[in-house]
Amino acid sequence: MSKRVMYSMSLVSICMIIGVGIQLYQTPEIVGDEAHVVGTDLEVSSPGTVDVSKIYGKIQIVNSFPDYKVQVVDSFPDLRVQVVNSFPDKPGKWQMVKSFPDFKIQLVDSFPDFKIKYVSSFPGTK
Repeated sequence: MSKRVMYSMSLVSICMIIGVGIQLYQTPEIVGDEAHVVGTDLEVSSPGTVDVSKIYGKIQIVNSFPDYKVQVVDSFPDLRVQVVNSFPDKPGKWQMVKSFPDFKIQLVDSFPDFKIKYVSSFPGTK
């Protein structure tokens, strides 16, 4: 009987060691804001930096739960934005909508994800 108990305890110990090894071997999952960025076509080049060349299309200005926080500036923007009524199909071309947006933007005065400047021609990155 004691041999049976000893074999059972050995088997349980081996299974626990294998389980811990598998747990340590798995790569961590991406959670939070990073998961949202990975879920879309956007790439994050470094923490806090957004590939603004991929932000175009239908844009909704919101006060809460934005995809991005944006600051409007007069100089040194990350993205030059042209507001259009149709065909927002290139970087920097934004069509403002009230529903079914591609991106939700919150306008802020400080701590933005990126900075924009409104222009009437030549939208896009620098």
